[in-house]
Amino acid sequence: MAETDAADGPPPFENAFSGDDVEQRIYGTILQTREPTTASAIADSADCDPKTARKYLGWFDELGIVTRYDGHPATYERNDAYFEWRRINQLAADQSVEDLQDHVRELTTRITEYETTYDAASPAAVDAVAAAEDSDERTIDAIYSDLGDWATAREERDRYERARQQLTDGEREQASG
Repeated sequence: MAETDAADGPPPFENAFSGDDVEQRIYGTILQTREPTTASAIADSADCDPKTARKYLGWFDELGIVTRYDGHPATYERNDAYFEWRRINQLAADQSVEDLQDHVRELTTRITEYETTYDAASPAAVDAVAAAEDSDERTIDAIYSDLGDWATAREERDRYERARQQLTDGEREQASG
């Protein structure tokens, strides 16, 4: 890779937010956090003062972006429900009811194909090792890939359906109001 390519590309992962302001660095650190973490550890990752991290984490807690757990010291964790809610609202804002319905239909078709292929109601009901042993065509890696795609399709269908319902309910309210 040429030196200019490296300079124009994204920053190294461990320093992904170095060019952002402190709020963005803390937010970026929260996005990567998968378990309750102290403000000091978040400050270390965001390269800022712990007092500054606590200030922004308090604000993020009020907004619902993080969950604060009391203790000595207090810890903070990304609030996945907030990001789910935000994704659904964005889908409802960006797409029409018809587009959302089309996505739900496409995902339902894909899910039904997996249910038929694996003779199961959900990916959790499939024993991947046994399915690979019973198949002349599918490797265990292909089966695990299918199961991951199937689970993702189910989650996405739920999001699109919730966005569709939100948009439909909003249109009903406007029509009656």
